[in-house]
Amino acid sequence: MATAQAPTRNRISLKGSTKIVTEFFNYSVNSILFQRAIYPPEDFTMVKKYGLNMLVTTDDALKAYIDKVVGQLGEWLLKKQVSRLVLAIVGKESRDTLERWQFDVEASKEGGNGEGKGADKKPAKTEKEIHGEIQAIIRQITASVTFLPMIDEPCAFNILIYTSETSEGGEVEVPTEWVDSDPHLIQGDKTEQVRLRSFDTSVHRVEALVAYRVGEEEE
Repeated sequence: MATAQAPTRNRISLKGSTKIVTEFFNYSVNSILFQRAIYPPEDFTMVKKYGLNMLVTTDDALKAYIDKVVGQLGEWLLKKQVSRLVLAIVGKESRDTLERWQFDVEASKEGGNGEGKGADKKPAKTEKEIHGEIQAIIRQITASVTFLPMIDEPCAFNILIYTSETSEGGEVEVPTEWVDSDPHLIQGDKTEQVRLRSFDTSVHRVEALVAYRVGEEEE
C-alpha cells in the first residue's frame, strides 16, 4: 500500500521570516515600479518567483538603491523594529503624492526562534503556504492598472520605513545617510484606498493597501 508524507511544518525562525519578508518587498517594489510605468519597460527583465513571471529592474543604479534599502530593512526586521514600509509615487513637477503603497508589519511577541507559549504561539506554516499568500498580493499589484487612475506626468518614488524601539532590539540604529522624511500623505479629500491581501510567516504579518489620488470630476 502506497503512503504519502504530509508537508513538513517546521516553525520558521526570525531569520527565515526576515528573508521571506525582504524578498517580498524587493519583488513588490520592482513590480509596482513596472506596473505604474515609473521606469520604462525596457529597463526590466522577467524572472520566475512565487510561481509567477516577475519583472525586476536591470538598471544598475536602481537595483543598487533597492538592494541597499532592503538590506537595511532586513537588519531592522531581525530586531523586530519595523512597523511599516511605504512606497510613495510623487509627481516630479507638481510634487504631489499620487499613490501611496503601504505595507504594515506586525512582529509576533514570540521568542527570537519563533517559539512562544499559549495565545502568542501561532500555528506553523509551510513555505509553500506562505508563498501562496504572497502570490495573491503580487497578483493584486499586477491587476492594479485596472482600477488605479492613469498617471499622466513624469514621476519619482520614495521609500519610507517606519521604525520603533523594541524590547528585543533596543534603540533603533539609523545610518547617517537616512533622514527623517515627509510621510507623503495624499492631500485633500480626493483620496481612495484599496486594501490588498496579507501574508503571515508566523513571525511577521504583512498587511498591504494602496491609497491614490482621485482627479477632479468634470462637470
